[in-house]
This record gives sequence, structure tokens and C-alpha cells, in this order.
Amino acid sequence: MMERTETSGREEKITVFLHTQGWGGCRRTRLAGDASFRSYQRLEEGKRRAVLMDAPPPDEDVRPFLTVARRLRGMGYSAPKVFATDEENGLVLLEDLGDTTYTRLLGPGDEALERKLYGLAVNLLIDLHGRPGEETCAGIASYDGERFEIEHALFTDWYLAAMMGEKAQDQVRAEYLEIWRRLLDYAREVPQVLVLRDYHVDNLMLLEDRDGLAACGLLDFQDAVAGPSPYDLVSLLEDARRDIPAQLEKDMKDRYLAAFPGLDRNTFEASYAILGAQRHAKVIGIFTRLCRRDGKPDYLRHIPRLWRLLENGLAHPALAPMQDWFGRHVPPEMRGIPPC
Repeated sequence: MMERTETSGREEKITVFLHTQGWGGCRRTRLAGDASFRSYQRLEEGKRRAVLMDAPPPDEDVRPFLTVARRLRGMGYSAPKVFATDEENGLVLLEDLGDTTYTRLLGPGDEALERKLYGLAVNLLIDLHGRPGEETCAGIASYDGERFEIEHALFTDWYLAAMMGEKAQDQVRAEYLEIWRRLLDYAREVPQVLVLRDYHVDNLMLLEDRDGLAACGLLDFQDAVAGPSPYDLVSLLEDARRDIPAQLEKDMKDRYLAAFPGLDRNTFEASYAILGAQRHAKVIGIFTRLCRRDGKPDYLRHIPRLWRLLENGLAHPALAPMQDWFGRHVPPEMRGIPPC
């Protein structure tokens, strides 16, 4: 009864919001959600279209999304326009950018399109990272040690616990966190930029009616922070959701580095490897949690790919201490899909 009451109460708030904004008689179609509590609906009425973001508090907060959306649009990028908001109830009426996500466009075998799309996404990062930090990062939270530590613990507290059938030993967990702290000090020896955090094919779109960088539509950036410049590049090129040819990754990384000749390549490559490995371990933990806590097992199919990416990252010399930790506490036979 409680769940039904909460659901009907939420629907009532949505109905009032839509009616107030002139969408009371619209057709509503659910769009694919993501790994959070947010959901999206396409609104259609005649020739009008919009998207409703439903981000119920207290689990979700729409204010960071609104801040970053306005920042990105102010720089000329194609984040969705914000038509109306009800911040208290977590409702946002957005521009509908369509359905042409990179994920839908990137079918097998079309190497030219793949190179075009990734090139556009990298060019946008080059443009964004070439802007003064005071312009892009003002008022944006820093990707600090506390935030990183919360992310590190996802691997030990969810994946490792699932594979062991019990909570990871305190000293094993503490050693893991301490190694990451040391590695991330090294990873930060690169420029600090606006990091969108989930810069990958599910959240990028091709808008063929727009020119230049505006042709790259941006979604799901509410977790943006000020952080190390390789983070979004490695999110794009070492994607949990799809395999990317090694030559394409190399070419796109070279394109990025050519735009910043003052960057020390060795320092950048070490940061790239550390941030990639950190992200892959974190996402393995998140996908495990989604299954075990939230009843969303679909993400588990990506875990074998994440392990391949993580193992490749651990091979970088800078990650030798972390590779040693994994060798002692998570040997190859434990690197699989966890029980749900």
C-alpha cells in the first residue's frame, strides 16, 4: 500500500507540473533510463516535443544538472535547453534532442562513421579543455580525495564482498584505499578541467542539423566536477559498453595530445592509465551493486569487458602497486561475473 501511495503521489506531482507548463494533454512515452533513480519521458502534442526528467528527491537533485546544462550551453555546446523546472519536486522539462545517440548509430562494420563520431567527441573535449579553468570550472565541485575514496570503496564493498560471500577484511580494504590515494596524487599532475564524468556513447548524440561542435549532443552530465583532464577521454575510449579498436583509441588519444603540445606525454599517459583503472574498478562495483541492491542485473554483461580493460590498465608501470594488490587479493579465478 505504501509503494502504491508513493507512486500515485509522484504521478500527481508530474501531472500538475505538466498541466502548469502547458503539456497537460500530451502523449507520454517512457525513454530508456540509466543507472540512477532518474527516469525520462518523451512528451508529444501535435508537432511539439519535449522530454520530462523525473528525478525524485531525496535520492536525486536536479540542481547540479541545471547548473552544468546552462554552463555548457553558454559555451556553445549542445546540452538540452531547459524549458521549465520544479526543483523542489525534481522535475525538469527539457529540449528533445531526438534518438540518434552514438550507441544507436554505431553498428558493426562502419569504421568511417565510428571514426567520425569519436573524432567529433574528442574535438569537443579539446575545445572544452582549451578554455580557461575559471570559465569552465567556476562554482563546480572539485573531484577531491573524499569523492574518489567513496568511489574506490565500491569495488571492495560490493564486488569483492559478493565474490567472497562476506565483507572484505578491514586491512585488505584499507590497503586498497591507501594505494589509490597515492596513485591519484600522481594522476592529478595534469591540468584540471571540467570533467563531465559519464562521457561515453550512451550519453552522446549526433545532431545532423547542427554544425561543428554543436553537432555533438550532450546528455547526463549532472555529476560534473573539476578534475584531471584525461578522465573524460578515458571514459570515451575505454568504454564499459562497447569494444573500441586499439588503433582508433591510439589515434584519438594522439589527436587530443597534438592539441596540447605543452603536456608531458609520459605524465598524461600515467594519469590516463590510473584514471582508467580507477574508473573500471569503480564501475565493476557499481554494476554489482545495481544487481544485488537494486535488482538491475542487465549491467552484469559488461563486467568481463571491464575486467579486460582494468587488467590492461594495471599493466602500466605506474600501477604496479595496485597490480600487486589485485594479484594477492583478487586472483584471475575471482575476476568474473558476481552472483546477483
